[in-house]
Amino acid sequence: MSPAIAAKEGGRQRRAGSHHHHHCLDVASEAPPALALCGDGLLGGEAEVLLPPEPDRRVRGYRAELGSILLLLVLYVLQGIPLGLAGSVPLILQSKSASYTDQAFFSFVFWPFSLKLLWAPLVDAVYLRGFGRRKSWLVPTQYVLGLFMIYMSTQVDVLLGDGEGRGPDVVALTVAFFLFEFLAATQDIAVDGWALTMLSRENVGYASTCNSVGQTAGYFLGNVLFLALESSSFCNKYLRFQPQPRGIVTLSDFLFFWGAVFLITTTLVALLKKENKELIPTKEETKGITDTYRLLFSIIKMPAVLTFCLLILTAKVGFSAADAVTGLKLVEEGVPKEHLALLAVPMVPLQIILPLIISKYTAGPQPLNTFYKAMPFRLLLGLEFAFLVWWTPKVKHEGGFPIYYYVVVLLSYALHQITLYSMYVAIMAFNAKVSDPLIGGTYMTLLNTVSNLGGNWPSTVALWLVDPLTVKECAGAQEHTCGTTVAAELCTKAGGSCVTTLDGYYVESIICVILGFGWWFLLGPKFRKLQDEGQSSWKCKRSN
Repeated sequence: MSPAIAAKEGGRQRRAGSHHHHHCLDVASEAPPALALCGDGLLGGEAEVLLPPEPDRRVRGYRAELGSILLLLVLYVLQGIPLGLAGSVPLILQSKSASYTDQAFFSFVFWPFSLKLLWAPLVDAVYLRGFGRRKSWLVPTQYVLGLFMIYMSTQVDVLLGDGEGRGPDVVALTVAFFLFEFLAATQDIAVDGWALTMLSRENVGYASTCNSVGQTAGYFLGNVLFLALESSSFCNKYLRFQPQPRGIVTLSDFLFFWGAVFLITTTLVALLKKENKELIPTKEETKGITDTYRLLFSIIKMPAVLTFCLLILTAKVGFSAADAVTGLKLVEEGVPKEHLALLAVPMVPLQIILPLIISKYTAGPQPLNTFYKAMPFRLLLGLEFAFLVWWTPKVKHEGGFPIYYYVVVLLSYALHQITLYSMYVAIMAFNAKVSDPLIGGTYMTLLNTVSNLGGNWPSTVALWLVDPLTVKECAGAQEHTCGTTVAAELCTKAGGSCVTTLDGYYVESIICVILGFGWWFLLGPKFRKLQDEGQSSWKCKRSN
């Protein structure tokens, strides 16, 4: 599976939690009068003053708030750009022969979206009243993102190691893209919260549509489109009459363009879009920040929740090699990175249809049964992915890869998506089922955050272990070894070459599948039993 695709899946998982973001639902559960004012949007508020009650219902159809809906869509598209770009960097690093230890270090970039619960209460509680509760965070965050993108456009070619014999500066790239993702996650918290007050009650459902459509479109632009336009072979084959040594755009061009778009959009939002002043809460809300952190701690201490957290943090270990390393291995074996990214395109219809079909099976009282049944199939696909990597160099020819090879890759990925979504939708359904309705937003976001972290840490560890598990020999200079980078250089200087005798990816794939089936046999039944816990086991005992 390509890291672009893996990152997208990770992004999708992160997104799901934020559809139910704690600050959004807390408004609904703890302050009904605030929610009742949702109709007083920029358009809704004026309509309410000018029109009698009956036509008012008609005016507040989606057309009356089309401007707000389109603005939300644009903000979510912008949020997807840094996510897509971050997903494309591992493929670029792999094409520049970066080590898997470097890839593991860079994978920390994908953590902020899973950890945003840690600073979300702060974004909710601290703001400039005169400027607007959500704009106080959205405007500065997007300005910093835009300026940072423009600055990075001047540095990124050097960081990627385009100089003479200079490799990529992975530490600097990781810090830069970690900051991108942190800012995008903060922007996400602000936009999720603003969506609930920007749209009237009748139209607030469009917020989640804007969220999924906008972020998917942004990811597509930042990842699939960028990798295609950056590739000289793709551009020469499909978009040019005269071949050129470079693609149509570089990462530098792309960052500069989107940095400018961020600055222009943010300026327009700051000047032209007003927040509903009536919906800005009173000063008491700021004391809610310590309450929220205390509440999170009290939720996680509950025995049923603690058991769930420990189990879900270990459940995805078995998939880590397949999900995190396979795509990078395919690039290493010569599959063009833009072809891997383009495989995401035919998957979009499947990704839309799958949750709809699977939710029929997870809607009942036992959603985790679907998770449990899908798990062995996903584990076996890990072995199939390892076979695919082994098979790849055997079908490669001078012109690239035959069509039937890409058909096999696409079918493998489609099967993987079915098992992945079966488990993902089941977890989401379970989290929604057990979340205490009194504090639904905070509770559900916490469970989703832990679920996402359960995928993040095994992927980072899996990437980290590939190099130590790989065995190499120095062919042509027997007295030398290839255990370290320095030893490998000495081997080359002595006229030898490092040859891989045992690829750590295959070792890791087998270990992961064994660990995965061990979890399924020993802990899986315990995980399913959580469904049988009474509602009282999940209710948070609140002290007033």
